Amino acid sequence: MVSLFLDHAATTSVRREVLEAITPILTGEPGNPSSTHAAGERARAALGAARGRVARALGVRSTDVVFTSGGTEANNLALQGIGVAAARARGARHLVTTPIEHSSVRETAHFLARVHDFDVTEVRVDGHGLVDPDDLAGALRDDTALVAVGLANNEIGTVQPVAELAEACRARGVPLHVDAVQAAGWLPLAGIGADAIAISGHKLGGLPGTGALAVRGRVPLEPVLHGGGQERGRRSGTENVAGAVALGVASELAERERDEAAARVTRIRDAFVAEVLSRIPNASLTGHPQRRLPSIASFVIDGVNGESVLLELERSGVLASSGSACRAGSTEPSHVLLAAGIDPDTARTAIRFSFPRGLDADLAPVARALAAAVTALGNS
Repeated sequence: MVSLFLDHAATTSVRREVLEAITPILTGEPGNPSSTHAAGERARAALGAARGRVARALGVRSTDVVFTSGGTEANNLALQGIGVAAARARGARHLVTTPIEHSSVRETAHFLARVHDFDVTEVRVDGHGLVDPDDLAGALRDDTALVAVGLANNEIGTVQPVAELAEACRARGVPLHVDAVQAAGWLPLAGIGADAIAISGHKLGGLPGTGALAVRGRVPLEPVLHGGGQERGRRSGTENVAGAVALGVASELAERERDEAAARVTRIRDAFVAEVLSRIPNASLTGHPQRRLPSIASFVIDGVNGESVLLELERSGVLASSGSACRAGSTEPSHVLLAAGIDPDTARTAIRFSFPRGLDADLAPVARALAAAVTALGNS
């Protein structure tokens, strides 16, 4: 049976244009960007062109872009790099974040608390997963080193009021790091007021194991990886030229297509949500009903086990998820749903559908398959 893959928040297909761009690099003459011979110069030029593409998509300078191995490393570099630099320069050891962040942010915050004596404040979210800018402003202190907030949540799709959050940070002179891994290609990232932005290649149609952190040059950044001093001393290690080129092409294409794709997928998503809620009376949409990514429709369904529903859907040829791929297999309820005030038993019923940019089809059959799965489990 041909499956319908609706777990694109976990990963998405590599774009044909990306494969065409990187094939000559992977199969042709090798070159290390740090080498001074002709092959090295060609690799260095390709890396520079890729850096420019990513910078334009993010609305930053090329020199702000640091290529990484993915979104996880980019978030680690932002929190550790900016946090440790602030601690060394002015003794600032306070980090502000939220309870619904991706594990790469949450676990790095825990690391800073455990190893570097940071005090971590988690600003509460409401039942839709939204942060109140006034609450964030009230959490800032004279020793706040950094604020770290995800622009769009990977489980429930809620989009934060990042412009207002950035204004609160700017008023106190505190750097703001935005995890834009899920938002890139769906929402505008240029001009959002962030001092650092993390993106990931495999969410955009680039390659797994690639990503970038854009950090403004005025923000001190302590490297996490030490060695040859690549990436202007901010991230040592021989650069992945093919991966950077892939990220550059994917970022450029996603930004070019963003408005049209977001409008089209939003229409399809809204129709799908309405169909699901009409067919399954005990289903509830999670996340904000309007302030959400076009690509995510997530539900809790009273009376059924989420993992059991997913197995029934897979038998019908539909592949979805219960939430973040980074916690797949865990029996614990989602920390995102718990923070939004959903009780643990209900949180275990979560189902997330996440859509590709190229989606252009009626999802009513998927809603029917979901309803059939819920009915079958309810009668078993």
